[in-house]
Amino acid sequence: MFRLSKAAEYAIRGVLHLSFKAEGETCGIDEIAKAQGVPPAYLAKLFQSLARKGFVRSFRGVEGGFILTKRPKDITLLEIIEAMEGRICLNDCLIYAGYCPKDDVCPVHPVWKEAHKRFVDYLKGCTFEEMANASKVKAMRTKEKISA
Repeated sequence: MFRLSKAAEYAIRGVLHLSFKAEGETCGIDEIAKAQGVPPAYLAKLFQSLARKGFVRSFRGVEGGFILTKRPKDITLLEIIEAMEGRICLNDCLIYAGYCPKDDVCPVHPVWKEAHKRFVDYLKGCTFEEMANASKVKAMRTKEKISA
């Protein structure tokens, strides 16, 4: 079964949470963890990794917390997934050309190759700004349903 690790899932949720903040506004790990239903200690460890990879920056002190280093429109879902998981590869034969000795004769290889390309291209096109905006729309619709 192909699926994301909890680390990638939690990192995505954390970056999405920061995407709602105004540029330069810090957000504490406890706030993010509570809002996203993620264990705070584990999220802190993930954010340290994201900081080393240049996606977030941390600040100490009373006004401390985390901020995104880029605007949400400039961060893609693929970037965060690969920051946590490494390069996405749908099948071993796609690791690099020639990795599988049957690359040239296997009828499934081109299928995997095209599926991989479409999947990666789709994730490259998903920005955190778009996902944050979609989340706001869903929240408004939910409020409207509750009010009705």
